[in-house]
Amino acid sequence: MKLRGYLTLGCVGLVLLTADVIQRTIVSLAVKVLPSKRGRILGRWQKLMAHSMIFIVRRVGGGDVEEPPPIPGRPGVLILMNHQSLLDIPLVVASVDDLYPRIVTRARYASGKPLISHMIRLYQYPLVDPRATTRKHLKGLAAAATENTTPVVIFPEGTRSRDGEIGPWKRRGLAQLLAARSWEVYLLVADGFWQAATLDDFLTSVSSVEGRVTRLGPFVSPEPGQPLDPFIEDMHNQMLAGLASLRPKAPA
Repeated sequence: MKLRGYLTLGCVGLVLLTADVIQRTIVSLAVKVLPSKRGRILGRWQKLMAHSMIFIVRRVGGGDVEEPPPIPGRPGVLILMNHQSLLDIPLVVASVDDLYPRIVTRARYASGKPLISHMIRLYQYPLVDPRATTRKHLKGLAAAATENTTPVVIFPEGTRSRDGEIGPWKRRGLAQLLAARSWEVYLLVADGFWQAATLDDFLTSVSSVEGRVTRLGPFVSPEPGQPLDPFIEDMHNQMLAGLASLRPKAPA
């Protein structure tokens, strides 16, 4: 129903615009005045935004969104998630306990997006350009790994799925993270969201969302200097299996 879709997008837009003002003033000031509590302040604010988006989709949009399983929020945790919809970031943020995650993000979102662009700078999200990952971005990923004090999240597909399946992984950025250190790797796999992947899709399909989420892991990544391709291939296959486990089995 398009009316419900418009109401959902209207509520999301209002929250984003209001939160952008609060984040640029109150949250930013609190972090400057209380630097020792930066992690706690940013973590609570990020969680509030994530749960607000999920709440709107559930209560206003009528979507069925499963609570994501918890993932330990500690340094050295790397989370790989498949990419189906605009809700993927709220879902992964909601899943992380304690510390807030830093999310590998497309460089084009670093400016001009209410709340999101300022959040990227405030939380120091690592940036990538899927069309041409530059040396600067690769250095940023390496720094996010070696200076890591919070979990890191990456969407290896790099772009949202249009049919719900897991597409080929853009491995260069992931390999840069894995090469920098050994990680405790978790896979967060979601299904049922892809029909509302874009804003246009939301208008017509948000009420029909039946989202399910599962967690796989932890897996221990190779030590620096060890081959990465077998591990990346295994994670890709594990994610495919995780997606299959969320779907009804075909009758024999």
